[in-house]
Amino acid sequence: MFKINVTPKFGDIDGLKHVTNTVVAGWFETGRNDIFRFFTPDLDLSYEKWKLIMARTDFNFISQMYYGFDVEIRTFIVKIGNSSFTVGHEAWQKGELKVTGEAVVVHYDFIDQKSKIIPEDIKAKLKEHMKSG
Repeated sequence: MFKINVTPKFGDIDGLKHVTNTVVAGWFETGRNDIFRFFTPDLDLSYEKWKLIMARTDFNFISQMYYGFDVEIRTFIVKIGNSSFTVGHEAWQKGELKVTGEAVVVHYDFIDQKSKIIPEDIKAKLKEHMKSG
């Protein structure tokens, strides 16, 4: 499991002083960077080097988050397939689970425009970060 802390900015807040729900997608994306490095270690976004494409994301908003308190983003692997894997996310604030989500990511060849089998060495790295329980 990977963990990062984010500090909500003033611009992340809506009129009710809640962290707006659109901000969470960016936080979860940042939480996936360590996993992205398994495929592209330098995170080079050039067409020839980048190897992943997003297939689906979803979010479950459990409770409100507020300005003035850091948020811990937890990122882990839920499932590994042949050419895709599912990443799980959790956002915690003040010791409480606030948001969960998942993202399905596909190992993809942008030159050939098709999915590719995930290499076994990368599958092994992904397995190290599967959430237990």
